[in-house]
Amino acid sequence: FMPYAIMNIRGDNMILLLGGATHCGKTKLAQKLLETYHIPYYSIDHIKMGLIRAHISDICVEDDKALTSYLWPIMKEIILTAIENNQHFIIEGCYIPFDWQKDFTEEERKKIHYCCLIFSKSYIEQHQKEIFQYANCIEQRKEEALDIDALIKDNLNHLQSCKQYHLPYILIDNTYAIDIENNFAFLKQK
Repeated sequence: FMPYAIMNIRGDNMILLLGGATHCGKTKLAQKLLETYHIPYYSIDHIKMGLIRAHISDICVEDDKALTSYLWPIMKEIILTAIENNQHFIIEGCYIPFDWQKDFTEEERKKIHYCCLIFSKSYIEQHQKEIFQYANCIEQRKEEALDIDALIKDNLNHLQSCKQYHLPYILIDNTYAIDIENNFAFLKQK
């Protein structure tokens, strides 16, 4: 109830798309932003698992490319509905395409912010244990082997794609410290 009341007294609506590779802390950051700014978030993973468990989709949970193609049109319409209803929220997940801007008008894009969390190669190599240790801090994952080489490759791809599409990102290099006040000051204004 409280976030809804706060959202209604704010000005123009705002959507934050929070992307990044697996295990980079998107859900933890979304939870922290919820607690700080009282803006609710949606995890694309929840929508993915709902569709898979309800047998609406038979896409493999590991097929990120197919999942992005399948889930993004749904997320896009959720975002447009929120914009139409002057609502604020955060969408976090791996399934936000880097060319997401093409799906919105210039006016709609003014109401959408994007940020990608990216681990540097050295961070991954030096903090493997911590990355795996914090994997379940918000959501309970099934036991999985963390493929460090794949994680490095995925984060490098995210970095290259953010640069290619001129998207903002936070590079986590030496320590995992995200300055919410400075990186997400626009949320305070809403």
